[in-house]
Amino acid sequence: MKTKQHTIKEPVTVSGVGLHTGVEANMTFTPAPPNHGIKFQRVDLPDQPVVDADVDYVVDLSRGTTIEHNGARINTVEHTLAALVGLEIDNVMVQLDGPEPPILDGSSKMFIDALETVGTQEQNALRNFLEVNESIMYRDGARDVEIAALPLDDYRVTVMVDYNSPVLGSQHATLTDIADFKKDIASSRTFCFLHELEMLYKNNLIKGGDLNNAIVVVDRVVKDEELDYLASLFNKPKVEVKKEGILNNVDLRHSNEPARHKLLDVVGDLALVGRPIKAQILAARPGHAANVAFARKLKRTIKNSKSTAPYYNPNVKPVMDINKIMQILPHRYPFLLIDKIIHLDDTMVSGIKNVTRNEPFFDGHFPGNPVMPGVLQVEAMAQIGGILVLNTVPDPENYTPYFLGIDKCKFRQMVVPGDTLKFKCELTAPIKRGIAQMNGYAYVGDSLVCEAAMTARIVKNP
Repeated sequence: MKTKQHTIKEPVTVSGVGLHTGVEANMTFTPAPPNHGIKFQRVDLPDQPVVDADVDYVVDLSRGTTIEHNGARINTVEHTLAALVGLEIDNVMVQLDGPEPPILDGSSKMFIDALETVGTQEQNALRNFLEVNESIMYRDGARDVEIAALPLDDYRVTVMVDYNSPVLGSQHATLTDIADFKKDIASSRTFCFLHELEMLYKNNLIKGGDLNNAIVVVDRVVKDEELDYLASLFNKPKVEVKKEGILNNVDLRHSNEPARHKLLDVVGDLALVGRPIKAQILAARPGHAANVAFARKLKRTIKNSKSTAPYYNPNVKPVMDINKIMQILPHRYPFLLIDKIIHLDDTMVSGIKNVTRNEPFFDGHFPGNPVMPGVLQVEAMAQIGGILVLNTVPDPENYTPYFLGIDKCKFRQMVVPGDTLKFKCELTAPIKRGIAQMNGYAYVGDSLVCEAAMTARIVKNP
């Protein structure tokens, strides 16, 4: 998986009819800055409102995933989101002049083809992964659905479907490397059963449905009169049932194309978590409702991030090394107490302090049983918080962060030589007049060793 954020190099447009609304729309992918995320914009509406691709904004799950916010409603977002995840694109504005992305051929392939014509561009910001540190389970007994996320330093997805159908039977599909999404998953088209078609039409759905953008599975004997009715429904001169039980359609692109499309939907729906995911996803009989419910459960793990230590891989180049840190912070040895910044965005920062016996304070602080002073743990945390606050101004070298207050400070475990301290500071409110309120946490491994609520202010240098 890519470690840095990516956007696209220039805008690119796809056009077509929406599957459920039947409305023609132009959809333009446009580049976006680091930490922007994936957002949709309805350029056809007054004030051109924007809605984040966020599970909190899901409002409808009728045969697709619909989001709405700020008066902007976007139907059937999952195929578009799956294409962006498959190409590991983190930041993009998706501008639409209609209510729904084009269905095109019913897969994500044509979105990926369009995005690859302009290419992607690496950005100077690390990706903010949702890392699963322990198994997360979801079960819907009524629908017989089970989904699990297991710890893994990668993103893999396995899907099993069973429709109790003589045509489909049990199928499974696996994506072991997100780089293979384009080749193995993206071309798999949406599908439904013949008995669902009339119901979908009666419920004002699939107005843009066509036998060229969906697989219709026929799992029973169909009389000629019904085929004639279907021909009139789709405005076709004739429809027929092929021997494999697929209605008047081109050959399947994969023998397990329905299972692969279900995997595509899982990838697209889980994009609504708002972060790239590191986990092994196992899904049995998934659907949009279950996918979105599971995405909500995953997102709750982000909100409960107090107990989650930052992920640190020493082989990955840091956001800031010690030289870059010294260009921004005024502190110097022995009072510069951080070595690396490993994550930095608009609301959170993470950094590293390697604790060695050579630290000067160990000679006088319990020298026979060296323990890092708690006040210096807090100072290191405050310095990392200072980086977060300085990140809000375009010229941080011209400002100095000052520590104004501390509250609810607790020391939970001793820090000794040989430990690697991992710090995390998160804003608890928007910065106003240069004053920031944040919660700070310090970890050794996955164990919380220190925490505090802090207030800091940045002042312009004279």
